[in-house]
Amino acid sequence: MMRVKMVVLVATLMAAMLMAMFLTGCGGDGDTPDKGDVIVYVAAPLSGFQANGGQTVVGGARLKADEINKAGGLLGYRVVVRGVDDESDDETAAAVAAEVAAAVNSGEKVLGVIGHLNSGQTSVGMEVYRDLPIVVITPTASEMSLTQSGFRNFFRVNAHNAAQASVAAEYLSSALGVKRVAVLHNDDPYGIDLGRRTADELRALGVEVVLIRQVQVEQDQFDDEIGALQDAGAEGIFYAGYEVECPYFRSELRDAGLDTLPFLASDGCFLSATIDEADGAAEGMYVLGFAPEPETVAGPEWIKAYQDVEYRNPETYSVNGYAALEVLAEGAKKAGNFIGSDVADAIRQLDFESLIGKVSYDDNGDLEDQRIFVFKVSEGEFEQIGP
Repeated sequence: MMRVKMVVLVATLMAAMLMAMFLTGCGGDGDTPDKGDVIVYVAAPLSGFQANGGQTVVGGARLKADEINKAGGLLGYRVVVRGVDDESDDETAAAVAAEVAAAVNSGEKVLGVIGHLNSGQTSVGMEVYRDLPIVVITPTASEMSLTQSGFRNFFRVNAHNAAQASVAAEYLSSALGVKRVAVLHNDDPYGIDLGRRTADELRALGVEVVLIRQVQVEQDQFDDEIGALQDAGAEGIFYAGYEVECPYFRSELRDAGLDTLPFLASDGCFLSATIDEADGAAEGMYVLGFAPEPETVAGPEWIKAYQDVEYRNPETYSVNGYAALEVLAEGAKKAGNFIGSDVADAIRQLDFESLIGKVSYDDNGDLEDQRIFVFKVSEGEFEQIGP
């Protein structure tokens, strides 16, 4: 009996030692987070038609949190990413913002919010977040007024609509050689703003805008729009909307024999559903995006680490979610605390290279280096062709 007890004791001690070694290894530098948790909310559509885009943002943030925690945490705290579903809906976004506010007011240690995916929900959320002692970083919301409203705790890791409109007009005019363009956009703040700006940029380049047409978010029939395009004699099309409308529009263009017209879609269509739901009609179309292909900026080790955390491949805006948490973490480290105003001031002083490129901010919270990426659908995949 004594020998059995000794064996059990030795086995227990060895297990404890192995566990200690494992935890030390997770700390990277041998210093594991021990002060508790600091929460980062990721507010994005995690269900519904934009679920894949929101999930890729959460995945990128989770990978960055995993890296931080394995390296000892953030100021000694373990970073916990908490995804919250705004369902691409304004009322739900308001409820999400109220949930975050309740957590902050209850004393939960909250560093900030990564979100929202869309400009409309971001605007709704900022009505609450603006008064909280946290920092908000959107991964993709691009409507111009978001950084022109005096918010001192709001930043983007993506380009804004003015930059996208400029790239869209230049690409249609120079790269695709189109001189008569139809501009279609959806009816939310993002689409209206981007459509108007792109039309203005096209005219400034001497391109004739032969049609401006507004469609509804989630519209799936385009008979009237097809007729208007044919009557206008457009030589190319710019569409500012989402992947929920774009594939059906593209499919109807093919059925009408108009799929040979150069077709450039905005970043809102840069999701796999644009290809998957178009019944093969997406082939050859061009799409703008706010992130590079992960393979072009991150090595195989980063991709493998993402797969280990998320059990799927990085996609669409995984890079943006990763970069957004990186900005939050760098700001907190520079500030030396999690106080929202201090972190925001520190973020305005950042200057470093990330997977999305150089990160440095103007006073409004916009990146000083605005980057738009161009993709073409080739063999059922988004292929980066620019810059």
